Amino acid sequence: MELKMDRTKIKVLLSATPTDAPVLIKGWVRTRRDAKTFSFIELNDGSCLKNMQVIADSSLPEYEALSAIGTGAAVEVSGLLVVSEGKGQSVELRADSIKILGLAPEAYPLQKKRHTDEYLRTIAHLRPRTNKYGAAFRIRSELSLATHNFFRERGFFYVHTPILTSSDCEGAGELFSVTTLDPLSSNSAAGHVDEADDFFGTSVNLTVSGQLNAEMLSLSLGDVYTFGPTFRAENSNTRRHAAEFWMIEPEMAFCDLSGNMDLAETFVRHLISHALTHCTEDIELFARFVDKSLMKTLENIVSRDCVRISYTDAVNILLRNKDRFSYDVAFGKDLQSEHERFLAEEHFKGPVFVYDYPKDIKPFYMRLNDDETTVSAMDMLVPGVGEIVGGSQREERLSVLEARMDKTGIPRDKYWWYIDSRRFGSVPHAGFGLGFERLLMLVTGIRNIRDVIPFPRTPKNIDF
Repeated sequence: MELKMDRTKIKVLLSATPTDAPVLIKGWVRTRRDAKTFSFIELNDGSCLKNMQVIADSSLPEYEALSAIGTGAAVEVSGLLVVSEGKGQSVELRADSIKILGLAPEAYPLQKKRHTDEYLRTIAHLRPRTNKYGAAFRIRSELSLATHNFFRERGFFYVHTPILTSSDCEGAGELFSVTTLDPLSSNSAAGHVDEADDFFGTSVNLTVSGQLNAEMLSLSLGDVYTFGPTFRAENSNTRRHAAEFWMIEPEMAFCDLSGNMDLAETFVRHLISHALTHCTEDIELFARFVDKSLMKTLENIVSRDCVRISYTDAVNILLRNKDRFSYDVAFGKDLQSEHERFLAEEHFKGPVFVYDYPKDIKPFYMRLNDDETTVSAMDMLVPGVGEIVGGSQREERLSVLEARMDKTGIPRDKYWWYIDSRRFGSVPHAGFGLGFERLLMLVTGIRNIRDVIPFPRTPKNIDF
């Protein structure tokens, strides 16, 4: 029986020492060029940024067939890893055998030239084969793992919260509705379905946050976090918004606003440090070709403490510079992206927390401060992105929570279970949400959220 050789990742081989043992690699051709008696093939399998240079000698039985190999073709190569005699790589693979797995025609959409991001979004199924997007999605994978390790090491439990929900965590968010009913069927009138006849017997939406459910689990398990997709049906085509995105949402029992900010700062710093250590080659690509100031920005966040200022102080700073902004600045208004970026990029030149926001612009569940005007809410702002974390201490006092719900029009009967948690052993607790895509925008210097998600969902766009 013939023994089958295991495939080795190119990333492993590029740092390996040449031996007499044969190796097998599989990947996609980046380029091929012919010399008099051999061919150079640049092969990439997605495991790293660099290619493996394959030397195919004309004495190979299949050498003539190699003329059909072009950019994008998939091949299997076995041979010996040897010290490279050329420039640009320390090792190369001397092929003993090359097998064509899949050809790519000359019309292959990814040629050896720089393509625009706009064009690459139209071929999102192929763009991960480019240097930029391969690097972005490797970083995404690495920071997902780093997220789980961070919370595990601190005793948090990973919990799963529903995607289908009858609750609107934000209190005024745009929602995707979900139904099994045909609006034109006999159980509806004037195009409106009868919710009682629907699958769940009530209106159902895709979740905008797992927070409310995570709160319930934190009040039993202590410290928990959820990491999953969330949805907003806003008709927004800005570079910072998508209809489907991923949120990391820790919830901590026996925690106040200060402890909440401590964890958020430590978490963001941990993820950036992890990326700098474990994704060095990919980050350097972005520092060279996407954002020349990227390394300075990341090292600045890692090396210095976040400034912490109240919303009132932030507004006063912005008012002194109001002529620079397109949007008005006033106490009682939420900060716009241009305001957030000014604070982080120009005024403080580094990460900053803004806390104690006016209660009228924040959801019902945030803890009312003693001034009865503001709530214990916080946002973490970073250069290049603006808000990357938003969170609060939750309102644990039953009477205050009920009064806030009545004031903001949140029906008590629909949230009976949430209110119930304040009746039985309620404790101070807090949590935040970190937009994973915005974190990736920070780490890579990419300025459009569509380019840190493999298959972005935005208005009028649900291809792939």
